[in-house]
Parts: sequence; structure tokens; C-alpha cells
Amino acid sequence: IALMMMLSRLIQNSVGRHYVSSLSVINSCFSSMSLQGNEGETVTVLRLNNLADNPGASKKGRRVGRGIGSSKGKTCGRGHKGQKARAGGNVHPTFEGGQTKFYKRLPKRGFKNSVHSEPMLPLNVGRLQDYIDMKRLPPCSEDDPWTLKHFVEAGLFNMTSVKHGIKLLGKGADRLKSPIHMEISRASNSAIEAVEAAGGTVKTVHYNKLALRVLLKPDKFQPPLPRQARPPPRLMPYYTSWENRGYLSPQMQLKKLKNAAGSSEEVNQES
Repeated sequence: IALMMMLSRLIQNSVGRHYVSSLSVINSCFSSMSLQGNEGETVTVLRLNNLADNPGASKKGRRVGRGIGSSKGKTCGRGHKGQKARAGGNVHPTFEGGQTKFYKRLPKRGFKNSVHSEPMLPLNVGRLQDYIDMKRLPPCSEDDPWTLKHFVEAGLFNMTSVKHGIKLLGKGADRLKSPIHMEISRASNSAIEAVEAAGGTVKTVHYNKLALRVLLKPDKFQPPLPRQARPPPRLMPYYTSWENRGYLSPQMQLKKLKNAAGSSEEVNQES
């Protein structure tokens, strides 16, 4: 029916060589006609100029403080005085009228140790091998091992990010081929095994904040440099253990004495 009406109107408008734009004719047809459904329901064609929300979908908010005729004048529905009548004043959701709040009646459980925590920066042995291949780390030996300063100068870490030290981890141990010698804050057992399997050595050394500053920024101090502090009692078991390759362990101290004795003998022979 709609198509027939549209064609008939097009034919009528085109008689007598009066041509009208087909688009305007079609729009006028759709705007003026209404289709009858099977049950006699009137269907209106949807166009851009009649787009709107359904009746009741949106509701205007009440404008308070506009006189007594608005039913929300003067006090605007807040009543006379009081905490909730003030601007920005309201009762906290946990307020229970003055009695002890529910979350305060519950017992405490657990604790947070973030104040005393000492997070270490992770350093994997596989990443060390990558930097060795890129020749960004200088050669090292057992007498001249790498320290945290070498890692910072190579670009492995930012100097300001080293707050408590660096811990050596064993990820990428299958790629480690070069023998490396280092002094580091802490090291995992897998990392120690990987380094020693490649012919290197690991020594774990304690650095407090002053010792880290002396190591990383020696130019900030005038000689003589501050002496390195011993680890606190809670960390003493770690640095006196040979399993962790602690620098205070008996095996490490004995090794240090042997190296010193060997170097003194070489000096005597040369003299």
C-alpha cells in the first residue's frame, strides 16, 4: 500500500513536465502517511526530527528554594538547623548514634611490617649474561669483583632506586656461560649454584643506608670514608652462613686470609 501511494504521487507530480526531487517526494510521503497494521494499529515512521525518549523515561529534578509554592522552599526540605541542615554536613555511614562503631568492636588481627621492610631489587643471572654479551659490564676477577656500583654504572638500575640493596636470582641460569665474580646484598641458592657452576664466585655483603651511599656516591664524602657497619643481630645469621655465601662466614674469612697471605708472599718474592 505504501509503495503504491508513493508511485502514484510521483506520477502526479511529474505530469506536465513538473519534475520534483524524488528524495523530497519520498520524505513528504513518509511524513504524511500512516500505515495500518494487521490489528488496526497506527505505525509512525521513525525520523531524525521525531526522535525522543519514551514518555516518563526522563524526569526533571525539583528546584528547591523557589518559594512555598514549590513545596521545597525556604529550608529546601532539610528542616530547621542541625548537622544535616548545613552545607556539606552529614552523618558518617558508620555512625551508630554515639555507641562504639561496629568495626571498632571487632578484634584486631595480623600486622603490617611495611615500616621495617627492606625490599631488594631483583637481578637475574640471565640478564647479567645479556649485559656481558653487550659488553656493558667491565671484566671482573676474584680479586676485583663486581659491586652494586658496577651494576648501576652499566645501566641495570637507577642509582636512586637502590634503597636497601640488590638480590641475585636464578632466572635464566641456563644462559649463563661466563664466569662472574661479584659482591651483592643477597643471593638465592639457585643463583649461587648457577654462578659457581659457570666458574664464578658470589659473596653476600650487608650494606646499610650509609654504606650504600658511600659505595654508590664516594665523591660526596671526604677522606677518610666512613667504615662499613656490621649487620644488625636479626641479619647476622644470614651473613654468617656459608650456604648464603655470607662475608662473615668462617669459610669466607679463611679464604680472605689465604688470599691476603698469598699476595704478601708474591710481594716478598718480587722485592
